[in-house]
Amino acid sequence: MNVIDLDNGSIFVGGAGPNYGEPETLLMKYANRHGLIAGATGTGKTVTLQTLAESLSQAGVPVFLADVKGDLAGMAKAGSAEGKLHDSFAKRAEQIGIDLQYQSYPVTFWDVFGEKGHPVRTTPAEMGPLLLARLLNLTDVQEGVLNIAFRVADEQGLALLDLKDLQAMLLWIGQNAADLSLSYGNISAASVGAIQRALLVLEGEGGNKLFGEPALQLSDIIRQDASGKGVINILAADKLMNAPRLYSTFLLWLLSELFEQLPEIGDPAKPVCAFFFDEAHLLFDDAPKALVDKVEQVARLIRSKGVSVWFISQNPTDVPEEILGQLGNRVQHALRAFTAKDQKALRLAAENYRPNPDFDTAEAIQQVGTGEAVTSFLDPKGVPGVVMRTLIRPPFSQLGPITEAERAAIIAASPMDVKYNKTLDRESASELMGKRAAEAAAEAQAVAAPAADDADLWEVGGKPDEKFTRARRYDPKLTIPVNNDGRSGSKSRSDSTKRRSGSDTVLETFGKSVARELGRSAPRIMRGVLGGLFRGR
Repeated sequence: MNVIDLDNGSIFVGGAGPNYGEPETLLMKYANRHGLIAGATGTGKTVTLQTLAESLSQAGVPVFLADVKGDLAGMAKAGSAEGKLHDSFAKRAEQIGIDLQYQSYPVTFWDVFGEKGHPVRTTPAEMGPLLLARLLNLTDVQEGVLNIAFRVADEQGLALLDLKDLQAMLLWIGQNAADLSLSYGNISAASVGAIQRALLVLEGEGGNKLFGEPALQLSDIIRQDASGKGVINILAADKLMNAPRLYSTFLLWLLSELFEQLPEIGDPAKPVCAFFFDEAHLLFDDAPKALVDKVEQVARLIRSKGVSVWFISQNPTDVPEEILGQLGNRVQHALRAFTAKDQKALRLAAENYRPNPDFDTAEAIQQVGTGEAVTSFLDPKGVPGVVMRTLIRPPFSQLGPITEAERAAIIAASPMDVKYNKTLDRESASELMGKRAAEAAAEAQAVAAPAADDADLWEVGGKPDEKFTRARRYDPKLTIPVNNDGRSGSKSRSDSTKRRSGSDTVLETFGKSVARELGRSAPRIMRGVLGGLFRGR
C-alpha cells in the first residue's frame, strides 16, 4: 500500500490489524479543516506528528512545526535498519500492510535565538500591540498605553522595527503625556514605566533577538524543493520553551501573518501549507478572552486560505471548546484516569467522537498502547467518521535528533543562510528621534549664544560699559563693575527667540523637550537618551 494516494487525494495514517477496523486515511481536500493530536506523555504523539508531516511533505505540502524536544530534526535524515526501533517498526509496517520505505525529507531549521537554525525575526509593527501586550503580560491599562504608542507612531510615519524603536516611542510618550492625554486619554508615568520594565525583562530573556530585520517572509517557509516535496520548516524550541509566552506569542503571530497575507482560495485539492502547534496549552494559559476570540476567528476562517492547523497537547481540554469544535480530524493517544478529574477529562474526550458500536470509546482511549490511537477523520462527505482504533504507521525518516555537525551542514547549505544570517538596522523611529534631538540641541545652543553675549553688557550709570564688555569677552574672570553709588550693575539680556505658530510634529516636540532638559540637567538627560533610545544597539 502506498502512503500517498494521488488518485484519491489521501494520506494513509494508520492501518488495520487484529482487533482493528478499516485503514484510516486523511483526505487532502479536508486537511485544511484542521486537526488535533492528543495524549499523555510517552504515548506516541511525536511519532504521529512526524508521520503526518512526512506524508504532507511527500504530497508537496510545506510544513511548519516546533521541535520542543529536539526529536524532529531526524526528518532531515533517512531512517535505518540499524535503528533501535527498526524491528518494532518493521513488524507494525507488515501488520498494517505497507512497505517500510526509509527516506529523508527537505528540512530548513529556524531558531529565534539564531543558534540551532536561521534567525527568525519580526518587527513590533508587524506583531502589533495585542500580541505584544500578551507577550509582555501587560494589564488592560498598560495595553491601552501601548496602543497609543503604536497609534502615534503610525500617524507620524515612525517605523517600529525593533525594541529600541519601541523604547524610544515610549520615552517620548512619557515625556509628553500631558499633551497626548488630551487627544488619546490618560497616560500615566507608572504605566509607561511598567511597559519599559517588561521590555527589559523580555530583552533579558533573549526576546530582543525576535525583533529586527530582515523579518521572516512567508514565501520562505511556503516552498517546495526541486523534487516537488514540501519543505519541512523546523523551529528549534527546546530553549524557547524556557520563555513560554515568547514561544506561544511567536507562533500566534506566524499564524496571524498566514491569515492576513494569504489570498482566499476556497477549498483547495490539498493544503497550501500545514501548521503544527506543539504544547498547545501554552497558547491559551491565562490568555485574555480577546486573544482567544482572535485565535478562534483565525482557525475558523484560515481554512479558506488553504492552511491546515494542527494542535498537539496532552489533553483535548487544553484547547478551548470554541476552537476544539473547528478541529475535524483527530488522533487521540492514550489518556490515564487516575483521579476523578482525569476520569472526567476522559469522558469529555470520548464524547467528542462519533461512537463505534464495536467498542466503548472511553475504554479504548485508556487501553491503546504506544503507537496506537483512537482516530476520527472526515469522510468524503465532510462528516466526522466513526471512531476507530488505529495502528499509526511508522516514520520513514530517522526517529530522534541528529548530530550538531549534521545540523550545521544543513544550515550552511540552505539558501536562507545568506538571506537571514546578518541583522539589518535601517533608519527607523529611534534614529529619526535621535537625529531630531541632536538638531534641536544644536538649535538651542545657537539661540543661547546671542543671549550669552547680551549677558556681558553690564550697565554703569544706566549705560552699557562697552570697554568692560569687550574686556570681559577676553577675560571671563573680570568681576561685575560697580556703579557710582557703590551698587552692582544690573544685567540686561535681550530675548531673541519667538514662539513658533502652528502645531509641532512628534519629532519637533521631542527635540524641543530634549533641548529644554539639556538646560536643566545634562547628566540626567544623557542617561535617558542613551539608555532609552539606543539600548540594544
